[in-house]
Amino acid sequence: MNHVLVVSATEAEAAGVPAGLPLLICGIGKVPSATALTKTLARWPDPKPPLVVNVGTAGALRPGLSGLWFPSAVVNHEMNVTSIEEMGISLTARYEIPEGDGSVLATGDVFVNDTALRDRLALGAHLVDMEGFALAHVCAEFGATLQIVKHISDEADERATSWPEQVAESAARLGGWLRERFLG
Repeated sequence: MNHVLVVSATEAEAAGVPAGLPLLICGIGKVPSATALTKTLARWPDPKPPLVVNVGTAGALRPGLSGLWFPSAVVNHEMNVTSIEEMGISLTARYEIPEGDGSVLATGDVFVNDTALRDRLALGAHLVDMEGFALAHVCAEFGATLQIVKHISDEADERATSWPEQVAESAARLGGWLRERFLG
């Protein structure tokens, strides 16, 4: 399937990806994920870039969120855009993701596991991860379409460190969605 590339941060999150779908394990965080996807798209055998489908886990920033989410936008929650733009430098602070569900994903290199940070991020986003914004930036540079699919693994609070016990369920749900969407 040369028209799709599944991208996941970890092997644990990708454990349910069906055989036959091209898979890139990009690593955790913005720099490793951007580097891995850039190298892959630069070597992509087809002149037309693939549909990049980022699957993985996310923390819920608001009460009651669970299940699969398809963000419509992604932001870098660690960049002080206002201060930089006040210096006359223009930045891309948000990427729109086609065919999303209306939710916003906040990306940063911080593993969010405290309620104060979670509540601050919840003012502008629904979910938090560590790769989505970087992948959106690379896709924009290469002209590739991106779809982000996240499964809520935790509530981005002090209990978020139980992620290793939750990831298998997330991987199974993400794998089921991929199977239905691309192989069904």
